[in-house]
Amino acid sequence: MATQILCIAGPTASGKSSRAVEEALARGGEIISVDSRQVYRGLDIGTEKITTEEMHGVPHHLIDIREPGENYSAGDFVTDATRLIEEISARGKLPILVGGTHFYFDALLSGLPTGVDANLALREELENLSTEELYTRVRLADARRANELDPKNRRRLIRALEIIEEKGIVPARLNLAKKYEVEWVVIDSPREELHARIEARLKNAIERGLVDEVRGVREQVGDARLNELGLEYRIVGEFLRDERTEASLLPTLSAKLWQYARRQKAWLRKLREEKTISEAASHQDRN
Repeated sequence: MATQILCIAGPTASGKSSRAVEEALARGGEIISVDSRQVYRGLDIGTEKITTEEMHGVPHHLIDIREPGENYSAGDFVTDATRLIEEISARGKLPILVGGTHFYFDALLSGLPTGVDANLALREELENLSTEELYTRVRLADARRANELDPKNRRRLIRALEIIEEKGIVPARLNLAKKYEVEWVVIDSPREELHARIEARLKNAIERGLVDEVRGVREQVGDARLNELGLEYRIVGEFLRDERTEASLLPTLSAKLWQYARRQKAWLRKLREEKTISEAASHQDRN
């Protein structure tokens, strides 16, 4: 029998964390973070990490489990999340997976080829390319297998390019037996509202000490690793190296985070269109 899980997804700043807590309190659940950066200690303001008070006593997993200089891959996430789902279910609780790292959802529910982990630095570079450019790269590397991929499916094209980088081949489409009965909650705020929420989040982050947080992480891990920890850390790092002005921080961060949110929204649209992850109930919130 498939294990029941609840997956909550949405763009950055859409209110996923608070919705997950509401669901956990109402349905007797525990929360598994699906976030590639909240696993790291000390990345609190830049990742908008949920506080102990905001958890309202609900157990949260896969937060603050690594130091910033350590690696944590999609493969690590699948191993940890699979174990946690089993343990939470065994306690008679509902596993609730929430976050914005969509390739972690893909890895857990669709699978990853053995021996190839997600390359975060390469992924950030690829995310800045158009879908057409991504497909062209795959076709130039392996035309035969590129013909088997959907040229409009960004997440599979990016994953293919990661594996090409590692192994020089494009993976076959995986056909894994469904282990989970998945219920989806998709939070997709209107464009203007989401844009305002992103702006407010960034202003608040700067006021709370984002620059000081990035400075501390930079001292701990250095510039090369800092650039791998996401756009907030990379852009503030540029300011700390005198490569941009303080006045440019908010507009640059806002523009970049909005671009990222648009890519997240595109992933969510594709998820609803394909329904490849689960045939179980899915519903969409606009709030």
